[in-house]
Amino acid sequence: MGETIWINATLYTEHRVIENGRLIAADNGTIRALGDELLPVPANARVVDCRGALLVPGFIDVHVHGGNGYAMMDGTFEALDGMSRFHAAHGTTAFLATTSTGAKGDIVRALANAAEHTGLTSGAELAGIHMEGPYLDEKRRGAQSKEHLRLPTPDEIDELVEAAGGHMRLVTLAPEIEGGLEAVKRFVAKGVTVSAGHSDATFDEVSAAVRFGLNHTTHHFNGMSPFHHREPGLAGAGLLLPELTTELICDGIHVHPSAVKLLFEAKSPDKVCLITDAVRPAGLPDGEYGEVVVRSGEITLKDGSSLAGSSLTMLQALRNAVRYTGYALEKLLPSLTSVPARQARLDRVKGSLHAGKHADFLLLTPELALIATHVRGKEVYRSEIAL
Repeated sequence: MGETIWINATLYTEHRVIENGRLIAADNGTIRALGDELLPVPANARVVDCRGALLVPGFIDVHVHGGNGYAMMDGTFEALDGMSRFHAAHGTTAFLATTSTGAKGDIVRALANAAEHTGLTSGAELAGIHMEGPYLDEKRRGAQSKEHLRLPTPDEIDELVEAAGGHMRLVTLAPEIEGGLEAVKRFVAKGVTVSAGHSDATFDEVSAAVRFGLNHTTHHFNGMSPFHHREPGLAGAGLLLPELTTELICDGIHVHPSAVKLLFEAKSPDKVCLITDAVRPAGLPDGEYGEVVVRSGEITLKDGSSLAGSSLTMLQALRNAVRYTGYALEKLLPSLTSVPARQARLDRVKGSLHAGKHADFLLLTPELALIATHVRGKEVYRSEIAL
């Protein structure tokens, strides 16, 4: 394929913004070099003139169930690839395919299918698995299946991790349920990041789980014990404990814009992980889809008893975060790039523009419209916006 150099870009690195920046991708899909206009154009390289467009690290979604009619729990490559193409068209370059609570056999099949096809999708890269449930608290289950909630056992944990073939990178559980702390310890020992979610834990119970290795919260403020001045709960623990990185669905539906700003102010962008929690109907018109209803972008169970995931995209999450917080783009970018990479243990190869890492990046207009999405140096999506 040969090398490609992108020139005349506004380049967002970990530490600075480079005007008239340049980035060189090697033929193996990694970044060979980046810098300003003094960086030489390699002989025989393909040259792409960005004409001042913003070149930012690709967004990593560690919590996404589906989109555009596809769902991870379908257990097929077609579903995973469909998800990947939809989300690539909205700024995602890598994602963790996320399960939902179901029968053990269904979860095992979905895990094994995702493991088999990790790294093979044609849009955003399937970079691993997030197992959400089934070890959740019934009181905070939200739209998760009540019928299939259960307590963790060492043998079942081992079976599920084995089904994921070494690709399980994140698990959501309720640490306060019977066997919860031992589950935290067991997952951590297997190299999986453990997140508290769909949990009614007290502040002290969360603190105990942190001592066992828990370091993440799932869709913060949603599906968890709320903050109260006499019992801060999981919501308060996420705000106060420095060990915890907090996921956030920044759609203006799941969390009020003022609470979004509160979380960023309390934690800093380095401890906030923007996600979509997108489900099958994300990107589809309003209407009924199985057990859920989509109205003006809001997805709920048919009976209206709970939100049931979101129709959010990563790029829209960024736009919303800019609007709700007033922060500059460079201040917010870690929440979509280096933070999810760190929490998914992908930061050695993804999450920032750095020589040796994967050439995963977006080209954006100054108004944050998407021009193109690149995964490992390959353009996987191009909009109608001309450079």
